[in-house]
Amino acid sequence: MAETTADVRRDIELTRERMSSTLAELEQKMNVSQIVKDHPWPALAMAVGAGFLLSGSSADMKAAAATAAATKGASTKVGAALDDMVATLLGGVHQALDDRVSGWVGELKDAIGAPASGHSSKLPARAD
Repeated sequence: MAETTADVRRDIELTRERMSSTLAELEQKMNVSQIVKDHPWPALAMAVGAGFLLSGSSADMKAAAATAAATKGASTKVGAALDDMVATLLGGVHQALDDRVSGWVGELKDAIGAPASGHSSKLPARAD
């Protein structure tokens, strides 16, 4: 028997609805936070047991060794780059502060009528 287009569309729509409801049920069953809220003591017991088993497997040591091996040499490159960035930043900050302070000193000298030059050569020599 030949199916019409309407029959095929209806079948597709029914399949979509069944799949959507099945996915919703799976999401509900696999919602870990809801499971923990519903059953906190068994969840805690499982977490402690998993932690105990993982602590005896030395997986953390293997992971740390692999990470150290993978990043070996990268720290010196990153450190040098960070040193350069910090030096540049501090140089810029120093220059900005120096300019700002020099501006304030100039404004203060203008306010009190002092000469604008940075160093006065008219000072008497020290008698040390």
